[in-house]
Amino acid sequence: MNGRLRCAGVWVGMALLAAVAAAQADPYEQYVKTSRDFRPVKQDAAFLTKMYPSWVFMPWYHQWAIGHDDAAGVFCQEHGINGAFTDRGNAGYLDWINKYRLRFYMDHTAGKGDLHLWDGSKMKAYLDQIHGTGVRVKPLNAAMKTRLEGIIQRTIGAVKSSPERAAYALDDEVSWGHFVHPCMWQVTDDAAAYPAWLKEVYGPQAPVRPKWVGYNELWPKLSSFSMAAFDASPLMDQWSFNDSWWNNFVGDLVTYANSVDPAVPCGYVGGQCPNAFGGYDYAKLMRKVQYLEAYNMAGVQSIIRSFNPRNAMPTVTTFFYKDTADAVWQAWYYLAQGNRGHIAWVEGWFNADKTPKPWLAEIAPTYRECGQKIGPLMAGAEFKSDGVALYYSHASIQLGWILDAAAHGKTWVNRNNDHKLGSAHLVRNAWCHMLRDEGLQFTWLSYVDLIQNGVPSGTRVLILPAALCLSDAEAKQIRAFCQAGGTVIADYMPGLWDQHGKGRPAGGALDDLFGVKHDPKMTAKDVFQGTGKLWCEVDQEKHFSYKGYADFLADNGCIQDATGFNKAVRGMGTVQSRKVGQGTAVLMNLSPQWYLAHRAAGAQAAAKRGVFLQPIRDAGVKRWAQLKGAGDKEFGYEIVAWNKGGRTILFLVANKEVAVSSLGGGAATGLQTDTIPVTLALAREARNVRDERAGKDLGSGREFALQWKRNEACVLSFDTP
Repeated sequence: MNGRLRCAGVWVGMALLAAVAAAQADPYEQYVKTSRDFRPVKQDAAFLTKMYPSWVFMPWYHQWAIGHDDAAGVFCQEHGINGAFTDRGNAGYLDWINKYRLRFYMDHTAGKGDLHLWDGSKMKAYLDQIHGTGVRVKPLNAAMKTRLEGIIQRTIGAVKSSPERAAYALDDEVSWGHFVHPCMWQVTDDAAAYPAWLKEVYGPQAPVRPKWVGYNELWPKLSSFSMAAFDASPLMDQWSFNDSWWNNFVGDLVTYANSVDPAVPCGYVGGQCPNAFGGYDYAKLMRKVQYLEAYNMAGVQSIIRSFNPRNAMPTVTTFFYKDTADAVWQAWYYLAQGNRGHIAWVEGWFNADKTPKPWLAEIAPTYRECGQKIGPLMAGAEFKSDGVALYYSHASIQLGWILDAAAHGKTWVNRNNDHKLGSAHLVRNAWCHMLRDEGLQFTWLSYVDLIQNGVPSGTRVLILPAALCLSDAEAKQIRAFCQAGGTVIADYMPGLWDQHGKGRPAGGALDDLFGVKHDPKMTAKDVFQGTGKLWCEVDQEKHFSYKGYADFLADNGCIQDATGFNKAVRGMGTVQSRKVGQGTAVLMNLSPQWYLAHRAAGAQAAAKRGVFLQPIRDAGVKRWAQLKGAGDKEFGYEIVAWNKGGRTILFLVANKEVAVSSLGGGAATGLQTDTIPVTLALAREARNVRDERAGKDLGSGREFALQWKRNEACVLSFDTP
């Protein structure tokens, strides 16, 4: 055989091997690794931090009665208001902003009425379309993009000259539907888009979807489905497509805004919690924005912090005034969590004669301290996790809504307040509280990051909260983490469905890991309530307007284990642990939702979290900072730490439930304001400790006596070991 023929044979062989490898590749894994759906916009740290160097308080001038003259500028300076707001390119008071050096964001950079469709009751005229299976009343397409780019060019051009510009918000409270109200329509009128997306996700075996479907075609069947026969994929695929199309559209507008003004990050404000509706898959969302205000519903702030590269992206939250003590708590708590400021709703701030209400002077010292002293200290700091990761599965959030909403029957169209009702949201909230009350800090790991990069190094424990839906690609990475020495903890029913919401015919995707067998013939009567009507823990129609977590969780017919938590699969044991390779896999078969009620009852009841936390303790994860001898009075404290420039920045704050709605908020419930003596005890000696608020050096040691005003923060820094 001559050389040319040998070479040809080699190439043919290589081509065949490549073809075989391609045929064996997981299309979904390839999709997540290569699709533009997960390709981030520009998000390098230097760009994101340059225009937002501190903590900034930005009033939204709804009732800003004092105008924009010198007196108003002095008022801002005296009251710690170091930020401002412009709207739709309105540059009428730009000289005033520049004179008083107020960092500002511009709202409605892409106008209003396209990304956000309606305010308040205006939606009511469109309810049939929202719940139907047609196309969005304003479809996202090339024509809309061109029109919005024209608006962006005009609005940015009007303020671009100001050195005080900090961020651009495309719009406020955006959604591919209406907030996160149940919505069934298709986001675009491009008829070829959805079939093409299905082929990208599924590969050659992509299903043919002859029509766009709605929830009415699924919910009547849920009670009779076995796990193996259960198939929510037609609906969940539609929602995932909408999320992708929406977030890519937003990302394209962000990139266009960068072309008009390359120096300033762009995103949007009024963000909702993770949800089946509206574009709130945070694994996609956080890759497509450079600036974000989101309301603190159901633990979303911790998700945003975790998906924020090096915490460089300026993220803020909303502020509504409740009382002075709460305003002070909000400033300190959200700063401790990595927030870079507030967008404040100005309503009732001034008397009829335009004089400011007394509370503005009362909170001014806090705002000055956050903006001038601690905010700059936090710029560029990176969050310190204790090696615990919570898993973010958006498919499980989608399926959770499908299971929860079945309780409403035909009235599912009226469902709202998912953050207060939804199983996925309350399970997430319970895990966050259990870990923080245990003195442990965590990050979230998204399905995208897991598939693309595996479990990050330094992670010792991976927790799967209500991870009902898992792909083969995710299961592969989770197994690999456990085999290599990690601890994997699932609360209940992990991976019984795939990433499309289709029941697995041979049992859960991780049954082999946990050493269990979920029966594919299992139906709704075999889980939680055992009535055969619902697959979820709580009848959310019956408890729609609950008064407290105990009221919400009681009287649902579940089997409450001796540990104080409800069993998921009624005929299966609880807390099943086994060694896998060098690691450990633990299936609780318990829902953690009851912790929200236990926690509300105080420290003694909250100790029941031990059943969920023991596997973490067994993995060697321990708190490194705590309040010595803490009891009922100190219960609910939280320690948050950040690393920056060889120093650790430590916050001691109160972790409270918050009152919030789809329109914003974030006020604390049950807030205490007294000052108590506490002793901060560290696991190892801290050197060169400094009280950052007092500006006082405390020397070195392992214990430090502090005076903690419980609606404020103690802030210490020390050399990072």
